[in-house]
Amino acid sequence: MVFAHDTEVALSAAAALVNTLPGSVTGDSSPDTLSTVADLTEFCSGQGWTGRIDADAAELAAVRELRPRLRGLWERDEQGVVDLTNDLLAEGAALPRLVDHDGFGWHVHATSADAPLATRMTVEAAMAVVDVVREGELARFRVCEAPDCDDVVVDLSRNRSRRFCEGGCAARVHTAAYRARKAVER
Repeated sequence: MVFAHDTEVALSAAAALVNTLPGSVTGDSSPDTLSTVADLTEFCSGQGWTGRIDADAAELAAVRELRPRLRGLWERDEQGVVDLTNDLLAEGAALPRLVDHDGFGWHVHATSADAPLATRMTVEAAMAVVDVVREGELARFRVCEAPDCDDVVVDLSRNRSRRFCEGGCAARVHTAAYRARKAVER
């Protein structure tokens, strides 16, 4: 494990949330996968979010508004990431405390379980980024290297070798390279 369990979970959840945005790179036709309350409910379930979930249009709008802000964590230099992280922590009124539940051992929560979902997502992501910055590991934040994908990646591998998102880009790029080599051989 590169970071503490709660940090890795929060980083993965932040990347997954950002990756619900539609593609913006030429050739990336990824749809917006967080456009309905049902999508939000499924996302929360898949990412293990607990606590207050209103599952209404207002909550969906607040979470959708958060996505481009979190994407900024992958697009800025260190000082920009620090500034954004501090802003997110302040806006979420983060108040860190140690908790122990669900068999994960002691870890940090910085909002109450009844805080709005978007606030908890904001603060969880920002708290995780605090650890990344403190460890000098911002290079673990990447954008997928597939030419037609702009999804973000958190490289939690020990050797910092992850280059592609979880959307199947690695297989697609490797298959295309293999076919290109075979075509040259013929």
